[in-house]
Amino acid sequence: MAFRPLRQEYLQMPVVTRAYTTACVLTTLAVQLDLVSPFQLYFNPILIVHQYQFWRLITTFLYFGTVGFNFFFNMIFTYRYCRMLEEGPFRGKTADFVMMFIFGGVSMIIFAFFVNLLFLGHAFTLMLVYVWSRRTPFVRMNFFGLLNFNAPLLPWVLLGFSVLLGNAVWVDLIGMAVGHMYYFVEDVFPNQRGGFRILKTPQILKKLFDEPPVDSNYVPLPEDRPGGFNWGQDGDIQ
Repeated sequence: MAFRPLRQEYLQMPVVTRAYTTACVLTTLAVQLDLVSPFQLYFNPILIVHQYQFWRLITTFLYFGTVGFNFFFNMIFTYRYCRMLEEGPFRGKTADFVMMFIFGGVSMIIFAFFVNLLFLGHAFTLMLVYVWSRRTPFVRMNFFGLLNFNAPLLPWVLLGFSVLLGNAVWVDLIGMAVGHMYYFVEDVFPNQRGGFRILKTPQILKKLFDEPPVDSNYVPLPEDRPGGFNWGQDGDIQ
């Protein structure tokens, strides 16, 4: 009985947020239980190209380190801002949200070929935070009761906090850079004179993730309409 509210909350999570956070948690648990090793998950261009270990292109975004403060901190932020994006700016546009994931993942992989980064999950979280902060610029934030600021400053506050924790600054900067790239091509450039949408969501993603549009000319049959029957006092159809 105690697990029922937790199960209901889990099932109420939007589909992309639920899938990504679940994959992150399961990957970390698999490492914690010694089912897999982090050496099988990290980004390694040589193993990817020469030994065809293509799963590393995905698992590099799923592992946030051993269970501890850093893991829980990252997972809370990943869950929170992924869900707020999916239920806010991307509400009803799941395919566009998936396209943002693809754009962010591919961009970070390209960066990783030139910068020695093993795991990109934290950078991906910073991308989500950056895009959310740009699309909700007037939201007031409070960081651990110490700082008050508007949402666009949140990625920079997290960058400073990450440095205090001893994390590599390049990871945060790449996440913020990719987040700004997405924000520019989606929200800035199309609104400029002569601008246009560069990043277009493929139809196959829309068919997979978006609900089909309602036909405005559709007229429901009588049996499809609510209250289409009159029920008598004895339960017989009149």
